[in-house]
Amino acid sequence: MDDLWDDITKLSAVCRKAGEHLPDEELKALQVGKVAEEASEAMHALHGLKGLTTCGDAHSWSKVQNDLVGAVIAALLAMHYVDPEGARATFEEIFHRRTRRGREAADAA
Repeated sequence: MDDLWDDITKLSAVCRKAGEHLPDEELKALQVGKVAEEASEAMHALHGLKGLTTCGDAHSWSKVQNDLVGAVIAALLAMHYVDPEGARATFEEIFHRRTRRGREAADAA
């Protein structure tokens, strides 16, 4: 996890530099919107995989996964934008809470 958050911190610095002409609150809002955009791309790829688009693009599970990772990166960047110092701890606390049922079910099995 250290490498992941180190990479997010570095990427955040690069992205913040590119957006330094924007107010901080606008930059945060745009990054949250980027999460939705990336997730939408994953959904579009899934539709293409199932033959439900008319754009003619060839899609694969690999493309879906690529776009899902893009959504995860965008979400972690958004968390870092919101709270650069506390993003990791906040993520770990929320992740632990939201995965409780899965851990309990695995322990019971």
